[in-house]
Amino acid sequence: MIKVNDSARDQVAQLLSEGAFPEGSFVRVGVKGGGCSGLMYQLEFDSEAREGDQVFEDNGVKVVVDRKSYLYLVGTELEYTGGLNGKGFVFRNPNANRTCGCGESFSI
Repeated sequence: MIKVNDSARDQVAQLLSEGAFPEGSFVRVGVKGGGCSGLMYQLEFDSEAREGDQVFEDNGVKVVVDRKSYLYLVGTELEYTGGLNGKGFVFRNPNANRTCGCGESFSI
């Protein structure tokens, strides 16, 4: 399961309410190869589930993860930060052995 904290929930709600995404859109998270640590996080808004997707709802946010990425992301918490290092969504992944300085890539 992917957890969504309050700051991420509020940011997702704000983005969806602005009307830039189709009705019924949800958060899609995933992992792809790349970055300085080997794997990179992906986050986008989508409105169509795909075969094999894992679907969760936490804190009022629907989150969808493809089957392969789920293996890397199980137990991850999605946060949103507006700190001095910049604004954006942050993945708190208990499975990551190493992360890069910017937090956008990791290895297991």
